[in-house]
Amino acid sequence: MKVNFAAVALTAILGLAACSSPDRFGPGGPGDAAGLYDPNNPGFGSGNVTSGPLDPSSPQYFNQTVGDRVLFAVDQSTISPEARSTLVGQANWLNANPGYTAIIEGHADEQGTREYNLALGERRASSARDFLVSQGVSSSRLQTVTYGKERPIEVCSTESCYAQNRRAVTVIAAGAPLS
Repeated sequence: MKVNFAAVALTAILGLAACSSPDRFGPGGPGDAAGLYDPNNPGFGSGNVTSGPLDPSSPQYFNQTVGDRVLFAVDQSTISPEARSTLVGQANWLNANPGYTAIIEGHADEQGTREYNLALGERRASSARDFLVSQGVSSSRLQTVTYGKERPIEVCSTESCYAQNRRAVTVIAAGAPLS
């Protein structure tokens, strides 16, 4: 097989030139002085998704800053003081962002029967929903669903795993009030 040396050399030169051009991503991208690109921290810069604070009215902000879940004690659906604090933050966010609706998912750990855990998940979701309504969130914007033990976030048989699975999760959605 005959290889055209000139074509291989040209391809290599173009490839190297593309790798060494600091402005190859355009304004705001890595290499742009205005983008504050730091070669030791390539995730930092105005053109990157990871830079800057989250929009306070975004569901990502809700999930990461306010907190989308509350945990429960074994066989309980009573709101703990820690859960109350998180739910107050959720209610404040929902009241400030009336364009969003939410589905509150109730979950249980793997202990107990399927039927028991579905009922427990429903009580947990309802407790969280009732608390949000008591804080001024319109009930027409909230819906509950139970998954029982069907959607664990931790799969193992230790108390620390069980504790993570005993939860109510508020999932934000955009749109008209739920029916």
